[in-house]
Amino acid sequence: MSFSELGLAPELLRAVADKGYDAPTPIQIQAIPAVLAGRDVLAGAQTGTGKTAGFVLPILQRLSADATRVAQRAPRALVLTPTRELAAQVAESARDYGKYVQLRIAQVFGGVNINPQIGTLRSGCDILVATPGRLLDLAQQRAADLSKIEVLVLDEADRMLDMGFIPDIRRIIKLLPSKRQNLLFSATYSDDIRALAERLLHDPLSIQVAPRNAPIELVEQRAYRVQKEQKRHLLVHLIQEGQWPQVLVFTRTKHGANRLTQQLEGAGIQAAAIHGNKSQAARVKALDMFKRGQVTALVATEVAARGLDIKELPQVVNYELPNVPEDYVHRIGRTGRAGAAGQAISLVSSDESGLLRDIERVLRRSIPIVQTPEFKITETAAQPAQQRNRSAPPSGRFGQHGGNSHGNRGRDGRDARRGSNAGARYQGQPQRGRSH
Repeated sequence: MSFSELGLAPELLRAVADKGYDAPTPIQIQAIPAVLAGRDVLAGAQTGTGKTAGFVLPILQRLSADATRVAQRAPRALVLTPTRELAAQVAESARDYGKYVQLRIAQVFGGVNINPQIGTLRSGCDILVATPGRLLDLAQQRAADLSKIEVLVLDEADRMLDMGFIPDIRRIIKLLPSKRQNLLFSATYSDDIRALAERLLHDPLSIQVAPRNAPIELVEQRAYRVQKEQKRHLLVHLIQEGQWPQVLVFTRTKHGANRLTQQLEGAGIQAAAIHGNKSQAARVKALDMFKRGQVTALVATEVAARGLDIKELPQVVNYELPNVPEDYVHRIGRTGRAGAAGQAISLVSSDESGLLRDIERVLRRSIPIVQTPEFKITETAAQPAQQRNRSAPPSGRFGQHGGNSHGNRGRDGRDARRGSNAGARYQGQPQRGRSH
C-alpha cells in the first residue's frame, strides 16, 4: 500500500515523499483512515513504528481542510506528551509533514522561560504540543485558550501514567470542549491504559500492531554478567573494540549518569549526559551533538527512553537494568527503528538478577547471556593503585537467572571494595530508585 491510498491530500503526500517514506507502516495504515473519518482511536504500537505520523498526518489534513477556521488564534488540536524531548519531536514532525499547508505549530514545555511561550500562544497556532504541567501554568495565566480544541491526542499515555500526570490531564480535559475527537497512543497496551480509554474515548477503534509489550524484532538482545564496579571498564572495552560510532547508555539515576559520563571522558570517549536535572538548553545541545556525531556516548536516565528519535542508532546499552521491566522495552526501542537493525546490550550485576527475571517475564522470552570478553581495568584518578591496568577475565555465568558470580570478582573485586578512595567505594553501592 502507498500513502496515496490512505486518502491523504497532495500537499501531505509531497511532504511524506520529501522525508523519503514510500510506504506506510502497519499502525499508519490502520490509524490514518480512522482519524480522517473522525473516530476516536486507542492505538497500541511498539515504539519506533511510526505512531507520530499516524496521528499528525490526518490531523494536518483535517485542520487544513477547514479554511473557515484557519485564521483563528486558539489551537484546534492539542497533543499532550510526557517529556520535553517528545514534545519537541512531535512538533518537529508536524512542521515537516505540514510544510506545504498553512498551519501553525507551537510547542510548550517546562524547563525554559515561559514568557516566549506566552507570546507564541498569543500570536496564535493551530496545533499545540505540550507537556501537562507547563500547559496548566499557561492556562492559569490565561495565555492558553483551550476552548476551541477539536482533537485531543495523548501520546505515550502509559508513560503519563508512570510519571503521575493523570491528575493534570484530568484538569486539562475539563478545559476542553466536551465534543471532540480523542486519540490515545501508547507504546504498551496495559490494563491501566484500557481503563483510561474507557473514561476518555467514545466508541473507539482499537488498534494493536504488535504483541503486548513485545520489543522490536529487529533488535538483537544480549546480556553480559559483570561485577558492578567493573561495568564501566567493560563498557569502555565494548565501545573501543567494537569501534561504535554511537551508543545510547541508560543509567538508573541522574548522579550515576553524570558520573559515568565523566568516567567515559576520562577513558578518552566523547560523552554527554541527558536527564531531568539538565536545563532544556543543555539537553537539546547534548542530543544535537550526539546526532551530529560529535559525541560517541549519550548517557541518559529514563527521561530519554521516550521521544528520542535518532536515525540508525546502532547500539543501546543498559548500564543498569530498569526497576520497571516495561521500561526495558522503551529503552531498547531507541534502536531497530524504521526497519534498521540494532543491538541492545545489558550489563547485569549479581544484584540485578531479579530485575532480569522480571524483564524476561514481560518479554515472555529469555535474554541470551553471552561470554563476557576479557577487558582492561584502565587507570583513573579515582581508582586504587592495586587495581590499575589490570586485565579482567571473562565473568562466569551466575546461572540463567540468578545466584552468585565469582567469575570476575577475585582480587580485583576485593581491591575495589577495600580501596580507601571514596569514589571507588561508591562504585560498589547498589543504586536504587528511578529518575525522570
